[in-house]
Amino acid sequence: MTQLPPAALQDRALQSVFDALQAGGHRAWLVGGAVRNALLGEPVGDLDLATDAPPETVTRLTQAAGLKPVPTGIDHGTVTVVADGRGFEVTTLRRDVETDGRRAVVAFSDDLAQDARRRDFTMNALYADRGGTVIDLVGGLDDLRARRLRFVGDPAQRIAEDYLRILRFFRFLAWYGRDADPAAIAACRDGRDGLDGISRERIGQEFRKLLMAPDPLPAIRLMADTGVLKKVLPDAAPDRLSALQSPAPWLARLVALSQADLTEVLRLSRSEARDHRILATALAEDWSFHRIAYRLSGDLAQAAALLVQTGRSGPCPGWAEAQAAARPLPIAAADLQPRLQGPALGRGLKAAEDAWIESGFALPPSALIDIALLAGKTP
Repeated sequence: MTQLPPAALQDRALQSVFDALQAGGHRAWLVGGAVRNALLGEPVGDLDLATDAPPETVTRLTQAAGLKPVPTGIDHGTVTVVADGRGFEVTTLRRDVETDGRRAVVAFSDDLAQDARRRDFTMNALYADRGGTVIDLVGGLDDLRARRLRFVGDPAQRIAEDYLRILRFFRFLAWYGRDADPAAIAACRDGRDGLDGISRERIGQEFRKLLMAPDPLPAIRLMADTGVLKKVLPDAAPDRLSALQSPAPWLARLVALSQADLTEVLRLSRSEARDHRILATALAEDWSFHRIAYRLSGDLAQAAALLVQTGRSGPCPGWAEAQAAARPLPIAAADLQPRLQGPALGRGLKAAEDAWIESGFALPPSALIDIALLAGKTP
């Protein structure tokens, strides 16, 4: 009998949700990622529960216990129960009635085996009761121990129910897998055209999570081999990603894969699209560390430094020094006026700024003024 580590269930808020459901004579189990990660000894994020209580009963029982139920996904049986200021997703056991490759129509159930059979991967179909005893109805424990990623049941059928599971497969492989089931790989290859019907928002969300993995490169290479990567990013170049040092921000990894405008392709936010564009420019123009330190700051500067280093042979010392040396341009427009006006003033300031960066922030103001005046007078 496999048991969760005791610490996994020593959560007072979680126990209060168990108390509320069991007070009405219903059963409840910790399920999915919390069980998987606790068994792997990895950080546990969300604590999700499955229950044989219908959603309206979950609402009534938790409200009676002084907790706050919120119907966040009521059509699919999910009630978010707020306890001690934290949300716990409580979902009624389900079986699929109808699927169309994007979403499912479900019926509620009290059969744990039915619920397990509708889940995506065996390592995600593990349950644990309140005492920590793990319930495995689909062979997930052996797969988890082997870090083997395998679909529950027939891979092609699981994928046809929701084609986003193709990207989830590669995401979970990057995070938790060492070995991928050959039948699953073949099903992802054969079903990749189904991704055409998935919204770009959902694709973007999955791809972000994939690129946040400690080392996404093996999964990305497998995506390329199966033709899935081309479906998501037609011009992606995994070899550029392989040259990027780890750890690296997900957005830097995305730029290493593709410098194209991905705003619509992955539904990037306005700030993500702006930062992607800046990083792509820095990479394409091979910015020096001094230019990066002058133009950018914080995490964006660090990401740009990592990226430009990928295009150079051998280590590139000097990033810390460039950061320490970076200072604002020591001359201003007033130093050039009235000798330069309008566009000539703009040209002069840009030339001075370029020279300032190129010198490693060492040129004196007099030299910068001379450079600016010469450039301003030369259309």
